[in-house]
Amino acid sequence: MISTASNVSESGIYTILGAGGIIAKELTSVLLENGKQVRLVSRKAQAVDGASVMAADITDPLQTRRAISGSSVVFLVAGLTYNHKIWQEAWPKIIQNVIHACSEGGIPLIFFDNVYMYGLVDGKMTEDTPFNPRSKKGEVRALIAGKIMDRVKEGRLTATIARAADFYGPGADTTGILNMMVIDKLAKGQTANWLGNDHVTHSYTYTPDAGKALYLLASDTSTYNQVWHLPTKNPAPNGKEYVEMVAAALHTKPKYMKLGSFMIKLAGFFNTTIAELHEMMYQTTHPYIFDSTKFEKHFNFTPTSYEDGIAEIVKKIKA
Repeated sequence: MISTASNVSESGIYTILGAGGIIAKELTSVLLENGKQVRLVSRKAQAVDGASVMAADITDPLQTRRAISGSSVVFLVAGLTYNHKIWQEAWPKIIQNVIHACSEGGIPLIFFDNVYMYGLVDGKMTEDTPFNPRSKKGEVRALIAGKIMDRVKEGRLTATIARAADFYGPGADTTGILNMMVIDKLAKGQTANWLGNDHVTHSYTYTPDAGKALYLLASDTSTYNQVWHLPTKNPAPNGKEYVEMVAAALHTKPKYMKLGSFMIKLAGFFNTTIAELHEMMYQTTHPYIFDSTKFEKHFNFTPTSYEDGIAEIVKKIKA
């Protein structure tokens, strides 16, 4: 069981909006391990032992209000289809609905975010890095993060933004780039793929660490109304080193090919998800250094090493 600096509430409902993804699953496990009452909310709610479920569309104001009613804390960890047009349409509605519902109920909000709004950063990404989006999806993330913190500054909302780097981990088979393009392919005896430059460092957040960190942030009121980077190991390997590390864990050869901007653009004509990767290629051609020093110091938290994280994923694959 995880110890916390100061408890928000020893009772009450911990509601997770967008309960179908890997981050929600990791968070659910931590909450249940710590004896919390958990409500899982998604469009197609699936039963989880020990938690209650509710089907709701959080782009609808009434359904959103009903979904969080009676909550002690609300976690927004929803993941939308990887399409900038869907993001532009749905995310402003979701954020507006969740902000209003939490404000009305006086319920703290923990928003799980990414780093797209930072754009290309020369050096480390920290909580103080200014917004400079260079993608349509980054513009959306900057907009919604701004809405949350504006309401916080107005004193009308208690909220925390928790940002993660690209993530990997056991069970991240359909959303983790490192899982999909390197670990899973090498595990199947195939040639791995690496996006962009394989000689620049790239941080990855381990999903079990993210789940624990979200719970810690929710449980410590001194962390509220701030931006936090979730614990992520540094220094991070580069692409070549990741492939070699995964291959060693699988006892196979580190075979991989690099996918550049032209190849992604070409493949995008046949696959809309791949097409959406093209505007994010800047993240793979320059050092991607995600700094979580603030969190690590506050909670005395040591992020999982890449060797240990990959070993756990391989262990699950072989189970």
